[in-house]
Amino acid sequence: MSARPLVAGIGNIFLGDDGFGVEVARRLAGQEQLAGVHVEDFGIRGVHLAYELLNGYDPVIMVDAAPRGGDPGTVYVIEAAPESEDGEEHQGHDALLDAHDLRPEGVLSLVRAMGGSLGRVYVVACEPSCVEERMGLSEEVAGAVDVAVRTVCDLATSKGQS
Repeated sequence: MSARPLVAGIGNIFLGDDGFGVEVARRLAGQEQLAGVHVEDFGIRGVHLAYELLNGYDPVIMVDAAPRGGDPGTVYVIEAAPESEDGEEHQGHDALLDAHDLRPEGVLSLVRAMGGSLGRVYVVACEPSCVEERMGLSEEVAGAVDVAVRTVCDLATSKGQS
């Protein structure tokens, strides 16, 4: 597995706060402190992300909006659970059925279904305020972008994370 980190912005810019991951990836692109880190806006191209993950990155940091019940704008760091033996292949096939709505767990399942393996995987998520047809982030989520940028930088440049 490569020691090169991947930062993947995920989301749909046409659904308000769902564009959070895309905006974070845009801000991170070209930052000097992330030299050697592959930063890409995958948007709604989950299948493309799954194929990219077959190249072996460690760590993988996905950035996405994720409702978890907190206040809008709350940033969470979620470490992906180790692979489970139950149903991984089935979940990966389900992910192919709706390729434009691949959540991070669907992408990871698809990678495993294609025979790939994963190292450390984190999701830097933000509690959305408004996920409906509109352009632009809500005030709360826009205010969380800088927090997410710092969090991703810390995760991508830290050595010896477990």
